[in-house]
Order: sequence, then C-alpha cells, then structure tokens
Amino acid sequence: MYELAIIGGGPAGVAAGVYAARKKIKTVLITDIFGGQSLVSEDVQNWIGEISIRGEKLAKNMEAHLRVQEGIDIKSGVLASAVKKFGDNFSLSLSNGETLEAKYLLTTVGSKRRKLNIPGDQKFEGKGVVYCSTCDAPLFKGKTVAVVGGGNAGLESAIDLTHYATKIYLLVRSGALRGDPISQEKATKSEKIEILYNCEPKEILGDMFVRGLKYLDKTANETKELKLDGVFVEIGSIPNSDLIKDFVKINEKGEIITDPRTQKAGENIWAAGDVTDVLYKQNNISMGDAIKAVLNIYETIHKGSK
Repeated sequence: MYELAIIGGGPAGVAAGVYAARKKIKTVLITDIFGGQSLVSEDVQNWIGEISIRGEKLAKNMEAHLRVQEGIDIKSGVLASAVKKFGDNFSLSLSNGETLEAKYLLTTVGSKRRKLNIPGDQKFEGKGVVYCSTCDAPLFKGKTVAVVGGGNAGLESAIDLTHYATKIYLLVRSGALRGDPISQEKATKSEKIEILYNCEPKEILGDMFVRGLKYLDKTANETKELKLDGVFVEIGSIPNSDLIKDFVKINEKGEIITDPRTQKAGENIWAAGDVTDVLYKQNNISMGDAIKAVLNIYETIHKGSK
C-alpha cells in the first residue's frame, strides 16, 4: 500500500514526484512517457531557468531529476487504465496488468489538444504546427502565420502574435467570431490580423517545416492557399479527466474542479495541471500547483497521524 499515487509524467507529475520524495511520502508515479505536451516542441523559451531548450531535452532533464530521488517508485511506459475506490483507499489498474493500492491520489494527466485531423498536421507538429502562442509566439518574429479558431483562444493567440509576427491570418469556420467583445475589437482593429470567415482548413503544406495551408473558402466554394511559416491551432483541448470523473466534480469543459488553495478535488484526491480548471494552462503554473498539492497531502498525512 502506497501513501500516494501520482498519475502523469509531465511537468506537474515530475514536480509532485520530486517533492513527495523529499517529504518522504511513500509514493508511486505512473506514466506512459515523460515531458507532457512540450515533448514535441522544437524550442521552449519560457521554461524558467532555461533561455532555450528542446522539448525532448526538457523531458529527459525532468525524468533524470525524478529518478535521482530516493524513496519513490516509478512505473514508466505504462498507463493507469482504471481507478476504483475501496473504503478510503484507491485501487489502480495499470495497462501492464499490475494493480496498485494507495491512500491518496494526485492526478496530473493533463489534456490533449484538439487536432485539425487534416493531412500535414501530425507531420509538422513542432515544425511549424503549434498549440500554444504563449509558449511559441516569439519563435515567429517577422514571419507570416495562421491561427485556426474563432473563439477566445484563437483571438488571444492572434493578438499575442501581433507582437512578433508580421502577418496573422485568423481562420474562422463560421461567419462570426465567438470570443469576448473586447478581444474581438482588438483583433478586428489590428492592422496585422486578417480575418477569413467561413474557412475550413484542408491541408498543411511544407518540406522540413510548414510552408503553407490549403483551405476551403465555403462562401466562394473554392480551395485556396496561404503561404505561411506557421499554423497555430486553437480549437480547444480535451482534459484527460475520465479516469477519476466518478470521484470528483467536473465542469462543462470536462476539467476537474479544484480548490485553488490546496488543489484538492475530492475525498483523498488532488489534481494539478491542464486536467484542472486552472485559468492558465502553462508548464510553470502546473508545476507550482502540483507542488502545492503535495504539500497539502503531506499536511493531511501528518494531521491524520496525530
């Protein structure tokens, strides 16, 4: 029986594992891979302490930092496939057939970005196809890019990119923007942003990196092409909350609702990172929230032992 089971090996999971080990909490961490969504990033420039680092290198650094900790069991290359509750404890079934038990549970499984599912989107992921303007906008200084998405995320990305890119095409599937009025006003007034309505992306073009985008102009019923250096996909994310949805509260987006002071999500359950209702989906924030969760778990363990 473990005191704590951490599910997930991204920044939040690794930070939680390091702190749990340092607090001498009997812990197991379960992950299929290390690194989270940043694993495919060619150049991460907002990881505090590193001016520039490849996502693959970042993932290796995090894994190495975790593995030197004493007193933590690491189950890598496997997924937690099911979670059941018995009494006050949890039973976790793993994809390799193994079953583990833990008193407390911290999920840091993140989310998966909604993909365009068109030719070229997977091929050029991390090579011009990106999913985070906050992370990657500076890489496109002086370049021409497209943002796909007419909601708040798409508008905010386009506005963020005006500080770097020379030209931004904002592709909207419908005939109207869906974001907040203030963001709409900023986007429509920007000389750098050109909004293309009733557009359906069909193919991302390139060689080693993105060079263009084919889209269907539904108004003209005509396929057109843009010459680009990058495509920012902002059509939403899907939180990986299904695993424990029966034990926590979920909002309309599928995010786990947490207490922002402690990251507690339910009885003996904590959550951190993109799987939660945290306002900003950022690696550095995910790590801080995961550390906050472990410190609260530590307090909970020691209150119970008195």
